[in-house]
Amino acid sequence: MFVLDSDTLSLLFRGHGRVTERVARATEEVAITLISRIEILQGRFASLLKAENREKLLQAQRRLDESEKDLNQFTILVIDSAAAAEFERLRPNKKPKKIGRADLLIAALTLANRATLVTRNRKDFGQVPGLDIEDWSV
Repeated sequence: MFVLDSDTLSLLFRGHGRVTERVARATEEVAITLISRIEILQGRFASLLKAENREKLLQAQRRLDESEKDLNQFTILVIDSAAAAEFERLRPNKKPKKIGRADLLIAALTLANRATLVTRNRKDFGQVPGLDIEDWSV
């Protein structure tokens, strides 16, 4: 299984050639985490709430609707007992403490599902012991 991080998911939604092609030819399931879903939708909700006029409000609503539809095409990995155990295992480790909580949760979900994380963020995720990482944008 491959798990798309939020950065790669955003590239896919914008039609990035390499990412789109790699997702299309993946022989294993491609999933996302609940955390990435939250991150994508938070941005859409913020745009809707900040819209200054009718045109921007309608545009923000269209983007929210599109994002909901796009996100629903993937299996969404949620926090279960295995992911919670991975999170607890990673938290005391000094290295991953430097990465954000959301990224730590994404790593825990990926490890719990014995998957490979697809991300451009090697700097942070590279600190997580045992996490397999690929970058499909290059």
